[in-house]
Amino acid sequence: MKIVMIQSAPKWADAEASLARVEQLIGESPSADVYVLPEMFATGFCMQPERIAQPEGGAVLTRMRQLSARYDAAIVGSVAVVDGGKSYNRMYFVSPDGTIARYDKRHLFTYSGEDKHYAPGTERCIVDFRGVRFLLQVCYDLRFPVWSRNRGDYDAIIYIASWPVARISAWDTLLPARAIENQCYVVGVNRVGDDPACSYSGHSMAIDPRGTIVARCSESVEDVRTVTLDIDSLRRFRAKFPVIADADPFTIVTK
Repeated sequence: MKIVMIQSAPKWADAEASLARVEQLIGESPSADVYVLPEMFATGFCMQPERIAQPEGGAVLTRMRQLSARYDAAIVGSVAVVDGGKSYNRMYFVSPDGTIARYDKRHLFTYSGEDKHYAPGTERCIVDFRGVRFLLQVCYDLRFPVWSRNRGDYDAIIYIASWPVARISAWDTLLPARAIENQCYVVGVNRVGDDPACSYSGHSMAIDPRGTIVARCSESVEDVRTVTLDIDSLRRFRAKFPVIADADPFTIVTK
């Protein structure tokens, strides 16, 4: 399974310019199974959904579907969406056959007021694509390990983010922790550049189940990096060292 991390710099509240740049970056790595884009890759992390939010099935999702079909690969990223009268930070996993999986960000970043403008999701989302099971997560979700705890139901976590320079050490620490504790691959894609509130340095990376960084984007610049997930190796490791089987049972209650 070949994953391409697209560490882009969204143009503030300018979906057309951001999409054009994303298409260019994807075109630089035209052979992959999955392309992963940052959180709110088309607009930046904007707390004005009335300004940027798309209707469900809007122009950004349409372009994601077109790219998925063109490259015969899944396209993954989040979009500000209005659905049923509420705004969501919605992560899409768009497959080339037209199938669309949706994950609404569960943990809203209260420090920035995200909870005042967007509604939280209530359901985890796991996507089975070409024999690999992916758990979808967005940015602040990374700080809440119970929400991502592996129950033997996925092989890799995809984290997409707008994680600023001021707190990048937490990103660098928690991504490998999630890989180790869940005995899975982790792919974390963060943005670069600036918006009206923050600066972003990227640090996009892929980590194997032992916590080793196996691919990393260059710091503070747009970059594209590829990683191959070896699922057969993951299965052998889990069988030999059965962390998931030894884990404590639990139930998540959402409200």
